[in-house]
Amino acid sequence: MFQGRRVVITGLGAVTPLGLTLTETWQNLIQGVSGIGPITLFDAHDLPVRVAGEIKGFEPANYLDRKLVRRTSRTTQLAMAAATMALQNATLDLTKIDPGAVGVSLGAGVAGLDKTVEGVLSSADGGTRVNPLGVVSSLANMPAALVAAQFNLQGPNATTVTACASGVQSIGEGAEMIRRGWAEVMLAGGSEAPILRISILGFHATGALAQRNDPAACRPFDATRDGTVLAEGSAVLILEELTHAQKRGARIYAEVLAHATNLDTNNIVEPDMTGQSAAQTMRAAISRSGLQPGEISYIHAHGTATKANDLAETRGIKIVFGEKAPPVSSIKSMLGHTLGAAGSIGVAVSTKAITESQIPPTTNYSTPDPDCDLDYVPNKARQVAVNAVLINAFGFGGQNACLVIRKTSGSI
Repeated sequence: MFQGRRVVITGLGAVTPLGLTLTETWQNLIQGVSGIGPITLFDAHDLPVRVAGEIKGFEPANYLDRKLVRRTSRTTQLAMAAATMALQNATLDLTKIDPGAVGVSLGAGVAGLDKTVEGVLSSADGGTRVNPLGVVSSLANMPAALVAAQFNLQGPNATTVTACASGVQSIGEGAEMIRRGWAEVMLAGGSEAPILRISILGFHATGALAQRNDPAACRPFDATRDGTVLAEGSAVLILEELTHAQKRGARIYAEVLAHATNLDTNNIVEPDMTGQSAAQTMRAAISRSGLQPGEISYIHAHGTATKANDLAETRGIKIVFGEKAPPVSSIKSMLGHTLGAAGSIGVAVSTKAITESQIPPTTNYSTPDPDCDLDYVPNKARQVAVNAVLINAFGFGGQNACLVIRKTSGSI
């Protein structure tokens, strides 16, 4: 375990298909509500997959001026909303902190794909008139750059693009920047808005999307699972060096202990089915945290509801934990898969699990799979003390990332 500067979570912000705030999202998760429904962001009537996890009632103008709304991708807009809420939740007065001591570390998968599509369509068939900021708006670093610019955060600025592992890895890297002494505070998380015609068609072509067009389409670890559901969302956390947080009397939600990443070289779209690659990442994160596997209270699973991922993740958990694996659950059953934001939403929800002593359920679980035989907290939230959480995130390309957080100890 790293013995130097300690990193704690002092602020939380999120916008998801289950709510325009983290509080609303958490309440709906605990109640087992589904945020998956018919696609309304574009006409999907002719597509084989017609459901997604859309955010309802989101108004980007509540967080950006109208000119910037026109110039930014939806991924950036969601990140700005989550960052604004996280700063408010942390009661962080940025005027009292050196702007060079506050940085941003955000993750994304496809990032500004909507702006890329917009640009391609405007220049199709020989068109020559394009948005002068279209290409810039589509860049993956724009969410992190524009969040920093919005709040004059002049410290380290990083963008992690590791597919569905991005959100977890960006938080882990943000914590490392504080440990190194590069920053006192980091806004860390992920954002994604992939609900586009091209995304639905592309992911469907890989066989990754569920074929049922109903709110229960995403069925992690269930024997009838047949794929995931695309969703949009963002979560941003305020990470803070411990003594900095203590001096300003901040509320401390949890401590970030360690993270780990590696690459599964098996296949760019399918995991190592032995579970060894996933296990290696989990084991490394736990080892670096200074904890033993038996001290993990809950595993926030990647749990995409694809046949291969759920089986490989289950096998990896068994390799690390043996017959004593803690409860495991996947909130993608209710939210869908937010790609580069999934891990950051997972860390935010896991922080709530610690502070609220509750584990959100894996819904739509009705037919046990004999090969996926862990305790998946089926269909109903569980009231239980949660002291430490392992958050898993595994992405296309073989990108693996895991993070360990724990309840703040009496010494804090």
